[in-house]
Amino acid sequence: MDEMLRKQLEKTACKVRMGIIEGVYNAKSGHPGGSLSVADLLTYLYFHKMHVDPKNPKMPERDRLVLSKGHTAPALYSVLAQRGFFDPEELKTLRKIGSRLQGHPDMKHIPGVDMSTGSLGQGISAACGMALSGKISSEGYKVYAVLGDGEIEEGQVWEAAMFAAHNKLDNLLAIVDNNGLQIDGKITDVCSPMPITDKFEAFGWHVITMDAHDFDDMERAFNEAEKINGQPVMIVQKSIKGKGVSFMEDQVGWHGTAPNAEQYAKAMDELKAALEKLEG
Repeated sequence: MDEMLRKQLEKTACKVRMGIIEGVYNAKSGHPGGSLSVADLLTYLYFHKMHVDPKNPKMPERDRLVLSKGHTAPALYSVLAQRGFFDPEELKTLRKIGSRLQGHPDMKHIPGVDMSTGSLGQGISAACGMALSGKISSEGYKVYAVLGDGEIEEGQVWEAAMFAAHNKLDNLLAIVDNNGLQIDGKITDVCSPMPITDKFEAFGWHVITMDAHDFDDMERAFNEAEKINGQPVMIVQKSIKGKGVSFMEDQVGWHGTAPNAEQYAKAMDELKAALEKLEG
């Protein structure tokens, strides 16, 4: 990847993380851990890979993204705000009465949101429907779906996996955010979905692994994905829950806990310092 592009993506991802913390802190509730772990991925997609237009969010030829792990909406909202779909100041209204930024994505009211999600396992099924529609109508858009590694304990995910492979949905690219933690603890202790790569391969998908926090590796993975024909693609990204905020990293307690004023200040100071270093 071009160094200038990588630097820009790193700076944008840092701003996205700041938006996540801003939103969850003002809401006094939400899911910062898993939002921070997908911040780099969503930044890469919306600022480099996906064909979208903030001035025309419903254009028919746009690429679609389904956040199947819908509780990490703070990450999606922050990326959409940075991309220009709405004012970043609106992030402060997260989960407040009257706000369109609900705790889970709402396609009816939020520009840039392609599917309402939240019930785990359902998003990937919706993405399959979008992809099949694109194949039938011969439209050239891609459908991206982001799942949690705890989410894939849901049986509906594997029904969707069979459907996608059976229908050769090579316009569908899904990503499992493998941070190893879910609300009740380690995924391997709760109901292990391991080995994730082998399972999706057995269901007929082309599987790629990547480092979720390395834009060069991300570029390699997505370039490989774009060469695959006749199969849906699954990228399993190894990530760190809470990435970017030292005291949140790899801590299951930050799955669904909002920072208090002191923690908010510390998190924002860390992110501001990281951004200044990138801009220096």
